[in-house]
This record gives sequence, C-alpha cells and structure tokens, in this order.
Amino acid sequence: MPHHHALRPPSALAALALSAFAALSGTSAHANPAAADSPSQADEIAHTVQDGDTLEGLAKAYLAAPRQWPLLQARNKVTNPRRLQPGSIIWIPVRLQPAESATVEFVHGAVTARANASDARAPVAKGNKLDEGTALQVGPDAFVSVRLADGTVVRVQAQSELQLRQLRRRGRAGSVQSVLEMRSGAVEASVPPSAEAFRRMEIRTPLAVTSVRGTRFSVALAESGQTTASVLNGSVAVQSRRDEGVGASASSASSSAQASAISMLAPGQGLAVATDGTVGAPRTLIAAPDTSGIPATLGDASILALNVPTQPGATAYVAQVAQDADFTQVLRHGSFADGQLRWKALDDGRYYVSVRAVDDAGIEGLPAVQPFTIKTRPVAPLHQLPAPGTTLATGAGELRCTSVPGVRWYRVQVATDAQFTALVKDEQRLSECRLPVTDLPAGRYFWRMASLLQIPDGQADQGPFAPSQAFTVADRPATLSAQSLRAQDGDTTVRLNWQGQPGQRFRLQLASANDAAFDKITLDTTLDRAEWTASDLPAGEYLVRIQVLDPSGLQSEFSPPRQIRVGSGISTGSGLPVSTSSGQPVGRP
Repeated sequence: MPHHHALRPPSALAALALSAFAALSGTSAHANPAAADSPSQADEIAHTVQDGDTLEGLAKAYLAAPRQWPLLQARNKVTNPRRLQPGSIIWIPVRLQPAESATVEFVHGAVTARANASDARAPVAKGNKLDEGTALQVGPDAFVSVRLADGTVVRVQAQSELQLRQLRRRGRAGSVQSVLEMRSGAVEASVPPSAEAFRRMEIRTPLAVTSVRGTRFSVALAESGQTTASVLNGSVAVQSRRDEGVGASASSASSSAQASAISMLAPGQGLAVATDGTVGAPRTLIAAPDTSGIPATLGDASILALNVPTQPGATAYVAQVAQDADFTQVLRHGSFADGQLRWKALDDGRYYVSVRAVDDAGIEGLPAVQPFTIKTRPVAPLHQLPAPGTTLATGAGELRCTSVPGVRWYRVQVATDAQFTALVKDEQRLSECRLPVTDLPAGRYFWRMASLLQIPDGQADQGPFAPSQAFTVADRPATLSAQSLRAQDGDTTVRLNWQGQPGQRFRLQLASANDAAFDKITLDTTLDRAEWTASDLPAGEYLVRIQVLDPSGLQSEFSPPRQIRVGSGISTGSGLPVSTSSGQPVGRP
C-alpha cells in the first residue's frame, strides 16, 4: 500500500527538501509554542491520502505498530478509520514514531549535554548515548563528534550549541528521521548514501533549513545571525524559514512551505542566508589554500605554528587540526585573519590540518588537507657558543650548547650549507653538548644539535634538531708579542640564543641546578629578542627555562630546563678553570 508525504515533487532530492520542510513547519493548531526545549512534540509529517489508505496501514508504515491507529484518529478527528478521503492530509505526530539515539564518537575539551530544560548540564564522554531533545554545548577550544542512527557523523565545532531536535525512525524498521537545531557555532556533517526514499536529515538554524542526502557539507551560524552552507560532496537543499509562523495552522504552514523557494547546492557550491531570511544565490566555493609549504615534521614544542600563503578573494581562513584524516577527532580549531595559523602546542604524534579560505560572503571554501608529524621530544639544547655569525680562529674554537636533563646523548652536525646536505661533521653520541672544531679549514659553516634518549633496547630516540646557526672559521692574524697579552677571566659571561617567530617575546627563568621544580627562582625576566646575555651571575651551575609569548596572546608552557655553567674567571696557568673538590667553580674573590 503506497504512502506519500504531502508536497511530493518529481525530484527525489527536491522531494526530501520540500517534504522535510513541510513536516517541520506543519505545526498543528494544538501545538504549544512555549515547548521550545521539546520541539519534537510539535513536529508532524503531512501524509497525502491515496486510494486504499487506512489509519491502521498508516500506523504500520509510520509508527511502531498498527494498533496505534487510534492515536492518528484522535489527532486528525477521522470518523471512519478504514475509509479515508483521497487527497486529504493526515498529520503524523513525530513523537509517536519509534525513538532513536545518537552516540558520542569523540570528545575534546569542555562539552556538556542537557537532556531536558530542567536538567543540569553534564560532561559528555566518548560512548555516551544521547536521546532526542538533548542539547549539546561545546566550549572554546572544544569539539565533539556524534554518530546518528543511520551512520551520519556530525562534527560540532568549538563555541557551538546544537540540539538533537528529532531522532526517530519511520515505522519499526523504516528510514531514520534526524533533525538538528543549531543555536550558535558551526557543524560539519557526513551523510552516508542511502536508497531509502523517506530518509530525512536536516540541519536547521533560525533562518534556514538545510536538507540533504548522501553528502558532506557544513553549516555555520555567525554572531550576526547569518547562516552559511557549503557542500563538498553530494547535494544539499536550502530553504528560508522567514515565512514559518509559530503556532500557524497546518494548512497555512503547508502553503508557506510551497511558497518558499528552495536553493539547490551542487558539490563545490555554497550560499549565504541573510539576517532577514533572504537566501543568496549559489556561488562557487573559493579554491583550497596552498599547504605545500607546511613542513612534514614540526619540532617546536612551544607554539603550533603553520603558515599558508594568502589567496585572492579570501577574507579569513578557518583551520582545524585532527588526529584522523576524516576530521572526526579534532583537537584544534580556529578562524584567522591571514594564513598564519597559531594554536597551543600539541603532544608528539601524527596529525592532519584542514584549511579553508572564507570569501566575502562569509562562506567557507574548499578544504586543503595536509598530514604532518609533531616530534618535539626530547627537546633540543640551546646554542651557547659561539654567538651567531661569530668568527673562530683556525685550529681553535669549540661549539657549545646547553645540557638537557634526562637525555643520554647529544648529536651535533656541522655543514657548509644551511640545508645540511654537505655535512663535514656528524657526531651522534656525544656525552656532553660540545664539539671541538679545531680541524675545520677556513670558511663559512652552519651547526645544529639534537638530544637523544636511550630506549630499552639500547637504541637512541632522537628529538628534533635545533634551528641552525652560522659561524665562520678564519686564519688568525699575526701573533702579538708577549708584552701585549693580558690575562682574561673567561667563562664569566653566559650567552644563549634560540629560534623565535617574528613579534614573539620570551620569559626566561633561572634556578639553581638542584632546583628542577624552580621553587626558588634566581631570575625571572622578559626578553624582546630570542637571546639572553648575563655577565654578573655567581659561579656555579644553573637551570634555565623559557616561555614563548606570542603576539596572538597565546603563551606556551615553559620549556624543559637546560643546564648552564658559569665560570669563575679563575684559571690555572694552562687555561683550565679552577674547581673545588666537588666540581663546582671556585667563586670570584
């Protein structure tokens, strides 16, 4: 026995959009507009009666069992349940259909749920079941993925509110009916293809209804109230809600649904719905940004910094970092005025970044997805000596860097080019972070270093190389006479330098070598440049750690400490520093 929704046009996708909208806007005269936190109670499906239809047959097709037909009779005030007038409308309350639930697939950050308006919000965890009517609230820097009963995955972005307005099934084993209500923020959905003619999947905002079949698309609700939609795969129907009247009769609601135009979006298209409900014309999505310049491996433990070149027509960039290529496990999300993407640092691991340019209508463009790896541990030492660009005499000189507590070895490389394709030294298991360069001929060189941990099988786990620095080796000038020489204290000045991004400032803290927790800080200073010099420290060993202060307002965690040694300036006749029996430098008198 055939069953038909009201307003069924010839196009399957258009039918979905129209019938879905009619069902949502076809609120009965008995609906309670105040029931805003249980909107599914007011949703109804308009069924156009065909020859042979009975209330028992409709109950079997739409509800859980044929015996529920008296509920349809009461709603529609039908005199004879076995003789329905062809062409008339039978309203099917959605609340009478079998209920479904959704499952939380992934959570990051502060995400809470509330099943009813009277309930307190509770934290959401992976594996939680969410019932119809549940309202999700996603905090700043947070994210949640939810899987619906038909396999649709809904990714709810940071600072979003989304209600699972309707989670139902058409009959006991029929198609799934899902309606989501956005109150703020942005969502992205992947809807698996289905041959079921009556499956329903919609995302609603105060301005628009977005109806879909198998597709991948996104909907965003700006603070101004504007709604935008963009489609990557499949097709989407978008319809304005400006003609939708709260508490309107069923017949007038149907007329509004017929009168309001539907805009169809093909793959690679998007549109904007203005704050007055006007639906803009579909437009081609802006091209995907160029992510080829993003390094395959990142070694900065302070700030996650990725850069993409700006492109014509882009007014902003929206980017995400996820643990999976499908972006169901998003850890970082943000909107940026330019192609300089900045977030708090992530742990070591494999990640994916998705970047989309935003056009002048606020519509997000095509995404560029790039995999990358973060490898920051063990942290690299900091350069100590020589200072960048220093000239060393041939036959003398040493490269020196800080110690890193807890590491087993250090690797120091020297090359004649900044890309380190022409290595002249590669010492891989130094017990101290220092390397003599007395055998280097005159010329320009670059050097860098990394820390190595010893793993249980005896192998080495190397961290990232520090950014390279240049130095020059040159022949000495003529030797001065003995009468012109003066003794130098030596090693009483400490110099450190490291790599930083333009505009960044740095907070440096110093503590004694036996104060790994930095409980008693010797020095706490803010630096405008990525370098530090101190010449008035008492002789001894210290720990130094550095925090990055980014122009964006983000602050990194303090770096793992490095160890430095301040000399006394007192040396033996052969030039070696004088130490006590415990190995500490003798203090200056």
